[in-house]
Amino acid sequence: MFGTIKDLLNAAEKSVIQNNFEFHMLGLALSRAFLEERSVRELMASNQTFDAVINEVFLTEALYGLSEHFKAPLIGIGTFGAHNWNTDLVGTPSPPSYVPHALLPFSAHMTLTERLANFAFNIYERLLLDLYYLPKQAEIYKEFFPNNKRDMYEVRRNVALVLLNQHVSLSYSRPLVHSQIEVGGMHINRQRSPLPADLERFISESKHGVIYFSMGSNLRSEYLPVEKRKAILDTFRGLKQRILWKFENPNLEDKPDNVYISEWFQQDDILAHPNVLFFITHGGLLSSTEAIYHGKPIIGIPIFADQFLNMNRAEAGGFGIRLDYLKLTKETFTSAIERMLSDESYAKNVAEISARYKDQPMNPLDLAVYWVEYVVRHKGAKHLHCAGQDLSFIQYHSIDVLLILFGGLTLVLLLLFLLTRVAWRWLQFAIARRDIKEKRN
Repeated sequence: MFGTIKDLLNAAEKSVIQNNFEFHMLGLALSRAFLEERSVRELMASNQTFDAVINEVFLTEALYGLSEHFKAPLIGIGTFGAHNWNTDLVGTPSPPSYVPHALLPFSAHMTLTERLANFAFNIYERLLLDLYYLPKQAEIYKEFFPNNKRDMYEVRRNVALVLLNQHVSLSYSRPLVHSQIEVGGMHINRQRSPLPADLERFISESKHGVIYFSMGSNLRSEYLPVEKRKAILDTFRGLKQRILWKFENPNLEDKPDNVYISEWFQQDDILAHPNVLFFITHGGLLSSTEAIYHGKPIIGIPIFADQFLNMNRAEAGGFGIRLDYLKLTKETFTSAIERMLSDESYAKNVAEISARYKDQPMNPLDLAVYWVEYVVRHKGAKHLHCAGQDLSFIQYHSIDVLLILFGGLTLVLLLLFLLTRVAWRWLQFAIARRDIKEKRN
């Protein structure tokens, strides 16, 4: 299970199947812990009313009961991008032939082997969801919402809206139903705020530019193994550039003079600074989106979840270099940084993608607000509900229709075969009788 920061780092050494299973087990634990929280139970016991319930949909199915409890439309936020966890809620199709699973390092243009792996992994997860995970979430739902009229499955099939933290310019073109809206990057500051004086001076006075390094909010750099930390420090020590490293312990032993550490940085404002050259990251979706918006190429060290997919997209788009965490050494790290510094195509490509992303008719945050208010104005916007949500697996995939069509066709062909066989035998019999008569005469 992903119980500690060290567990997250160890995820890089586990198979995608094991990580996927542990994700779902974590979802069960978090859902129960949330509903057992005293403040949540007090809220449920109150007489408050709400126009809508907005719920993160990353492995929190039992929490959907809050919308039924408060008799308010359910709006989901998919911080993970489009995935079975949120596409199932509104009926968005995800053809495995060109929609890669978020945990697999594939692009939209998969080879036969990759399509086979993608198809098989989707079947594995579907079975895990339907046969084990969702029934467990349903049990938690029933335990904490015993008076809800609709069960978890019915609530899950009737989500009013899902806001997706992605945008087509940052990923791949794929089908989305009308009630699934892309608002990727709505968290990004559109106007840069001033940095602390000492940090601004450290960045501005660097003659060779600055490299920003952060492994995100969950992966604390202070827990990196000693050999990995040494490889990173030895690499930074040999650079002319200055480094900003999000390092959570103020006592970083053997820190070079060109490295500035802090347990927290104004990431948006740093990436917006013209003297920052590129971003070294774990490849999380929020960080990747911020880098693209501000036009900074990335070197990614993915550890778990969608970080591998995000870095594959970065490499395919020509604005990123992916490093294998297990193979991270001074040599591999230095090589990646030298490539990024010497090859201008990375900065050029990310600038083009940034321009595409910014070319939107409405600010993503304003778009999200509009659709939330739309659902409230139209009392759940039931007209957006996809009819496919009301069909069984057999009906949705037209298996019953195919059985009738092909079963009927097979029956007709069988009858034709039998009639032909009978006619042929009758003809043979008639010819034989004629021959016998001719011989007698």
